[in-house]
Amino acid sequence: MQHIRIAIALAAALAAGQTLAQDMMGASASLKGPDGGDRGTVTFAQTPAGVVITAELTGLPPGVHAFHLHQTGACTPDFGAAGGHYNPAGAEHGFMAAGGPHAGDMPNIHVPDSGNLTIEVLNPNVSLGESDPATLFDDDGSAVVIHDGADDYSSQPSGAAGNRIACGVVEKAM
Repeated sequence: MQHIRIAIALAAALAAGQTLAQDMMGASASLKGPDGGDRGTVTFAQTPAGVVITAELTGLPPGVHAFHLHQTGACTPDFGAAGGHYNPAGAEHGFMAAGGPHAGDMPNIHVPDSGNLTIEVLNPNVSLGESDPATLFDDDGSAVVIHDGADDYSSQPSGAAGNRIACGVVEKAM
């Protein structure tokens, strides 16, 4: 699967006139639950259209959960350390709000009874480029957070999504 993504990214980069180095920027986050248990891995790949975010999640409670990028690259001492949603443009929260969404707002995820889920999301509002105003690698970094409830896509400031049940710091791929 990774080879297919690389081939697609390379073809898109060549078509857009970008260099391979620009296009192949990547990152990842290892998600942990409040108990310290593994909850999966999230990978990030820069494309000409935005960042493709692939989440391979495990051990989550079944149901609908909010899936966000948060403003601070910290998950400890508790998941509140990740701060609010990533929002470099100062937008309103939510896909349904006038003036929204935050750059870190993404669609809800629907976890089956197994607690395991693999998803891919394109986020056109963020970047892995360090000089980009919407970079996930600003001075304090960023984090991926999963909440125990669904994002209602409109409530301010964060969608009434409930407690944070998984968190991971976004780190540059080597």
